Amino acid sequence: MAHYLIRRFLWMIVVVIGVSIVVFGLIHITPGDPAQIMLGPNAGVEEVQALRRQLGLDQPVILQYGIWASRVVQGDLGDSIVLRRPVLGEITSRFKNTALLAGAAVVISFTIGPALGILSAVRRGSALDRFVMLFATFGLSLPSFWFGLMLIILFSVRLGWLPGTGMTSAVDGGDALDIAKHLLMPAVALAVVPLAVIARYTRSSMLEVLGQDYVRTARAKGLGERSVTWSHVFRNSLVALVTMLGLQVGFLLAGAVYIENVFSWPGIGQMLVDAILKRDFPLVQGGVLLVATVYVLVNLLTDLLYAVLDPRIGMS
Repeated sequence: MAHYLIRRFLWMIVVVIGVSIVVFGLIHITPGDPAQIMLGPNAGVEEVQALRRQLGLDQPVILQYGIWASRVVQGDLGDSIVLRRPVLGEITSRFKNTALLAGAAVVISFTIGPALGILSAVRRGSALDRFVMLFATFGLSLPSFWFGLMLIILFSVRLGWLPGTGMTSAVDGGDALDIAKHLLMPAVALAVVPLAVIARYTRSSMLEVLGQDYVRTARAKGLGERSVTWSHVFRNSLVALVTMLGLQVGFLLAGAVYIENVFSWPGIGQMLVDAILKRDFPLVQGGVLLVATVYVLVNLLTDLLYAVLDPRIGMS
């Protein structure tokens, strides 16, 4: 186990370094000069060059990456070019909001999704099965940002039941109930695609296990259908669900970029979009580095859960 963890941890470092290099290179070849954007279109050439020297943007890209990477190792992600505040504080405060949104989407998708998949599998060929599969196909076909806009039009504009944008109300807002009202629609919009994927995947996994010999043996011994479903079939399908959890975390973090902009949710996705448009290099690099680190850590935890759920899986 120790050797496995060390090896995975080293690979995690390699992946994060690779992501940082790719993002650093891409953002520096993207058209647009941060100094020019900060000073405005009427700024003179000398002013722009002076600001570039002040920000260190006149150095070769490789040297800039080396300086940035050496600071990251020391826990310093630099200062935002536009906001003039430490990047670490900005991305930490924003990531808390993204984690809340993604966590709510995980709860929705990983409670409703498996339940629909189980019902569809145990009642294969029924009207319920066809309805669940139709719902899953419909969910997979929906762009999450379009679905979010439809939710705003229906529940905020037409019915006025829920707030359409933001995380809290401008007046007398900020308590748990107010945040929950603002959270509901973006969480549902973000969860709809993972929910559909999980429902289909759970159904497929359950049907595969239902055909195993030990399931027929359990029924032959006189065990009730509920006991067979939960104690034998669903338990042996959990490894597949854990796999989906690791895969869907990446989708949720990526999908948060769209959903946060649709609902004006103050998370890291909205921050990254604004930072890219303003060419705020340190903020983009720090935000992507954090997201990549969280993603590889979740996948590491997913691999460790395999051994807990199925002792036959070795960690060698």
